[in-house]
Amino acid sequence: MKHLVAVVSSQAAPAHSQLASEALRSVGAAMGYEVAVEIPTQTSPLSASQIAAAEAVILASDTKVDTARFAGKPVYGTRVSEAIRDTRAILDAALQLATIPAGAPVSAPAAPAPAAPQAVKKLVAITSCPTGIAHTFMAAEALQKAAKALGYQIKVETQGSVGAKNTLTAEDVAAADAVVIAAETKVDLSRFAGKPIYSTGTKEAIHAGQKVLQTALEQPKSESLASSVEKLKAERSRSRTGPYKHLMTGVSYMLPLVIAGGLSIALAFAFGGIYAGKQEGTLAAALTLIGGDVAFHLFVAVFAGFIAFSIADRPGITPGLIGGMLAQNLGAGFLGGIAAGFLAGYLTKFLAEKIKLPATLEGLKPVLILPFLSSIIVGLAMIYVIAPPVQVVLSALTTWLQGMQGANAILLGVILGGMMAFDMGGPVNKAAYTFAVGLLASKVYAPMGAVIVAGMTPALGVAVAAWLFRNRFDLEEREAAGPAFVLGLSFITEGAIPFAAKDPVRVIPALIAGSAVGGALAMWSGVLFLVPHGGIFAAVIPGAVQHLGAFFIALVAGTLVTVAALFLVKKPIAAQA
Repeated sequence: MKHLVAVVSSQAAPAHSQLASEALRSVGAAMGYEVAVEIPTQTSPLSASQIAAAEAVILASDTKVDTARFAGKPVYGTRVSEAIRDTRAILDAALQLATIPAGAPVSAPAAPAPAAPQAVKKLVAITSCPTGIAHTFMAAEALQKAAKALGYQIKVETQGSVGAKNTLTAEDVAAADAVVIAAETKVDLSRFAGKPIYSTGTKEAIHAGQKVLQTALEQPKSESLASSVEKLKAERSRSRTGPYKHLMTGVSYMLPLVIAGGLSIALAFAFGGIYAGKQEGTLAAALTLIGGDVAFHLFVAVFAGFIAFSIADRPGITPGLIGGMLAQNLGAGFLGGIAAGFLAGYLTKFLAEKIKLPATLEGLKPVLILPFLSSIIVGLAMIYVIAPPVQVVLSALTTWLQGMQGANAILLGVILGGMMAFDMGGPVNKAAYTFAVGLLASKVYAPMGAVIVAGMTPALGVAVAAWLFRNRFDLEEREAAGPAFVLGLSFITEGAIPFAAKDPVRVIPALIAGSAVGGALAMWSGVLFLVPHGGIFAAVIPGAVQHLGAFFIALVAGTLVTVAALFLVKKPIAAQA
């Protein structure tokens, strides 16, 4: 039996040392080798007899290792990640060194042997969008296709509305050459310490997957947990974090509350009519209590709490929740909640950076000092400074929207509809959507109706157009028509992205035209949508939509306008050639 010894050391990720150690032992045993492994600070040092019996030495280390005790032995140097990923190749390469005649240059222990041949690049990724539905999975699929085209291996964890799927394990992370974070929401990066990390949005992952993967592999490797965190903070503050991302993080956590509350109210209307909440002791009254009095009363606080969380991490949640609840109780609604969330987040982050404590007391900051100080300051600011003027503005906005008729309603519908189709899930789309969702807490449901209609027509329009005018769409687009139609019915605007990406100059204006018409008709006819998602599937729930017939008319009209516009602007493919 052949004997080898190895020293494995990773200061950046100590757990990786253990993984590499087990890999060398188990794979070596399977190959008929006996491998003795030393992990500095974790295991006993290699004995003199073990070193003397060894035919070669493997140094799998991210730090400098003293090789004086291995004098006269062939020494093979590699990285800890390579020892985990390509264990068999490393063992073979180390033993090949042992066959070199004595006196060859490799006997000098201070000069590690060349690394093993470059293996297939491995990456891990996380994708997450505010709603956790379309962009999350489209980005994952795009990264997988890009990796296949480049000859890389990738595993993608999706953090969607149903929770994390295809979750990355410690072994996956340890074996990865780089990490891609394609997200518009906050993602915990602590498990990737010591790995090159590239943070971007789902949109870039969808449209430029290969570039994203190549950029990730070019990122510098952080040397420690502390330096990794600092580099990531600097990168996020420079380009990836900002008000939009924090706002969308709040939306992603708020949305399930709004959906559950809206559906509860809709069911209450189905059982007890429009005055269901006044029928004490009935099921309808109980559903109204759940949806209107609890869920809708709570979602502004959750909205604010997770805006603050996105900015200041966990210490920001408490002052954000308190500020958001004060905004709701004082009549400042979702506008006050946004103000409370940003105030709580940036204040907590400022205090965390400025308050310096002895190392023994640092543990008190996130659980006692920061939440308490921030909550008091944010609470007082909301009560005396922010809430009163915001309440006046929100009340005026609510009154104006509730009384909106005629040309004003049509104009708002055109604006919201155009915004929904402009970037199909991007910042402009999400701004219109967040505006409509926020108004649900004030029982203003018409903008939500316009947004739902306008968000459905792009995907429905391209699907119908691809079916009717086949010569204007290539084979890939015609095959995508069916899935796009289903996505459109589900209020997933992103179903139109593959069509728009191929021909944006012609397709996007057509989508905007259809959504603007659909949104305008919905506002003009008084369509009220009590839930913020679900599309046609929510519409069929009794009570979820007021003026259901007008909703379908607006939806069909917007879709037909999109189809007609696509017919006019897109030319037959043969003619284009």
